[in-house]
Amino acid sequence: MVSDGVEKKKPHAVCIPAPAQGHINPMLKVAKLLHHRGFHITFVNTELSHKRLLKSRGPDSLNGLPDFHFETIPDGLPPSSDIDAPKDIPALCQSLRTTCLVPFRNLLSKLDTTPDIPPVTCIVSDGLMSFSLKAAEEIGVPEALFWTTSACGFLGYMHYPHLMERGLTPLKDASYLTNGYLDTTIDWIPGMKDIRFRDIPSFVRTTDRNDIMFDFHMGEAARAPKATAVILNTFDALEQDVLDSLSAMLLPRVYSIGPLQQLLNQIQDHDDDDDGGLKSIGSNLWRQEPECLDWLSTKEPSSVVYVNFGSITVITPHQLVEFAWGLANSDQNFLWIIRPNLVAGDSAQLPPEFLTQTKEKGILASWCPQEEVLNHPAVGCFLTHSGWNSTLESISGGVPVLCWPFFGDQQTNCRYSCVHWGIGEEINDDVKREDVERAVREMMMGERGKEMKAKAMEWKKEAEEATAPGGSSHVNFDNMVNHVLLATPTFV
Repeated sequence: MVSDGVEKKKPHAVCIPAPAQGHINPMLKVAKLLHHRGFHITFVNTELSHKRLLKSRGPDSLNGLPDFHFETIPDGLPPSSDIDAPKDIPALCQSLRTTCLVPFRNLLSKLDTTPDIPPVTCIVSDGLMSFSLKAAEEIGVPEALFWTTSACGFLGYMHYPHLMERGLTPLKDASYLTNGYLDTTIDWIPGMKDIRFRDIPSFVRTTDRNDIMFDFHMGEAARAPKATAVILNTFDALEQDVLDSLSAMLLPRVYSIGPLQQLLNQIQDHDDDDDGGLKSIGSNLWRQEPECLDWLSTKEPSSVVYVNFGSITVITPHQLVEFAWGLANSDQNFLWIIRPNLVAGDSAQLPPEFLTQTKEKGILASWCPQEEVLNHPAVGCFLTHSGWNSTLESISGGVPVLCWPFFGDQQTNCRYSCVHWGIGEEINDDVKREDVERAVREMMMGERGKEMKAKAMEWKKEAEEATAPGGSSHVNFDNMVNHVLLATPTFV
């Protein structure tokens, strides 16, 4: 690194995502955008995420650049012999909020005393890593909390205390999960319309006030007003009412700066000499199989169903078989991502008859470059768990969605996709092959599918306009940088 004083004048952003694929991906995009704006970047993964990235991307993949480097802190959990094994998510959440502040504080101290790098001037933290707010306060720097959910999902989390006050949660007993209670209308949250209790982020479906996932997300959301700003990976036209409601609730400014990949594309399209730099820094926790792109290129436009349930969802062997035969019986081309730990218990076992029947129609892969897949002209619809990254990437690609939400804000994203944005249809929790077959056929061949495809293309255009120079997300990102992250006497 240079030591002639030039580097010392740089603002220095410490970016710390939650240790999951759907959180690391968007935070890396924010870090790259800030680097382009002249920031020195320290990107902080947990030790386990760091090891998984090295395994999937190669031993030199996190060497970084002189002004973009990687650090780690422990997550506080016992080490595992299998770093790719499914994680105990509640235990991880509990550990993050109780053990990570001290190592993060020590890391900041180390950074501020390391020669030839500038002192830390701001922190961009995942909304689920809010212990960092205390550390930012101690060293006197601004902090932006980046909630990687949708705005509607975040608004749902913000209203957990109000759901408790109204007696809607915790549930009185487990029968409330099946007696129609989940269909209770919620018509009192400003900015949210046509919402039922089942559409609120799913951790409210508990009978225990002290349930870790419920308590953790409520507590993390409650700390959002303590941040200097809140960042969301969305765009104004998509969630305007929700964003207005959040802005009225929160004292810090709320900045909608998405879709982040489209903002990043603007930079990369103009930085032709960057191939060996930022473009080479990736965040996939599983080894990608880009060969599936070659397969897609052999297919007709809008003729392939893309299936991916994300990085955390775990399904049962029965559900796997029902989805398999639904896809086979639909007689459509499909690309199905079956990651190593997708199925509970034993490894994924697909019926031999299914593999024989679909060998000309389908291809299976363990992971893939999803954004490239969703922008490929051959993809006609996306069967998804409705995670926010997947939903927004589908919108950016102009691809309608078949939704099978699993947990968290996925239920909220599903509701908005189907009811408010007009780009999707939900598949029942109790998945049956005939329902999958019918939904896939309608999406790929029916009139309703054509309508949803047209609507998805309209939202794609809106997203492109939001991230173009002068668009809402482009302007919001500049304002966030100038008025929040650079708002210190040294850098104004």
